[in-house]
Amino acid sequence: MVKAESMFGTQMPLIRPTRADDEEGIRRFLSGLSVHTQTLRFFAGVSRPATAIVRALIEVSERRDALVAVREGEIIGHAMSYRGGVADVEIAVVVTDRWQGFGLGPELVSRLLLRATVRGATTVGMDVLGENRRALRMIRKIWPEAEMKVASGCVEVTAMIHQGEVFAEQGSGAAP
Repeated sequence: MVKAESMFGTQMPLIRPTRADDEEGIRRFLSGLSVHTQTLRFFAGVSRPATAIVRALIEVSERRDALVAVREGEIIGHAMSYRGGVADVEIAVVVTDRWQGFGLGPELVSRLLLRATVRGATTVGMDVLGENRRALRMIRKIWPEAEMKVASGCVEVTAMIHQGEVFAEQGSGAAP
C-alpha cells in the first residue's frame, strides 16, 4: 500500500464549501468515479450525471451544506448534509477511487459535522449500502454506540454527534 504522504505529496487537499462555479468540477468528479463507487454512494451508477443532481450536490442553504476536497484544481472528494429526516442532520460522503483509504473520507465527515454542530445538530444519520464495509467500519470506529437498522440491503445509521470522538478521528488512520 502506498503511504498517504507519498500519495498527497506536499500538497494537502483543500477542503472548502461548494460554490456555484463547481458545477463542471462536480460533473467531472462524478463521471470519474468507478461504477462501484458511484453505486456505494448513490445506490446507482451516475456516469452521465444530470444537471439536477450536480446542482443538488453543490447547493448550500439553510437546510443543506456541502464540502469538496480539491487537489491540483480537481475535486477528489464530496460531502453533504441535509437538515431534517430521522436525525438532526443526514450526511453522505464520497471520495474518488484513487484517494480512498487515506483518511480523506473521515476528514470530510469531521469537518461537515463540525459545521452542523455549530448550527445546533446533535444527531447524525446516514444510509449505507450493506456491502459498503469500509464505511460501516468507519462508522463503528467513530460511533460504536450507533443504532443500525438493516432495511432492503441498506443500513440506516443514527448516532449522537460526540465532538470529542468525531473530531479525534481526524488524527487517526492514514491521514495525508
